[in-house]
Amino acid sequence: MTSNDSPSKTSGQFHSTKGTVVETVGNLTGSTSWQQSGKKEHAEGEAEYKGAQAKGYTEGTVDRLAGYKDSVIGAVTGDKAQQTSGNVQNEKGQAKQEVNKNI
Repeated sequence: MTSNDSPSKTSGQFHSTKGTVVETVGNLTGSTSWQQSGKKEHAEGEAEYKGAQAKGYTEGTVDRLAGYKDSVIGAVTGDKAQQTSGNVQNEKGQAKQEVNKNI
């Protein structure tokens, strides 16, 4: 994980890939400690990546809801600036969800 203890997609991918490489070296050399170490690091990297993905999706959901609320309030009160700002935030949240959806 990153220094602020928040999951990171980049760090997760790095550790997942590094773990796979270490495990492969262990397989080629017959070193069970390298195999186990590689499997462990790969699994931890995958878990971190999935955690970051879930966090990003949740943040996108919060943005969409807040944006929708502002858009509706802006429409009801006739405040075009608030309505536009809400629409932009809603679209930003939707994009964040799309990038972080579980495939």
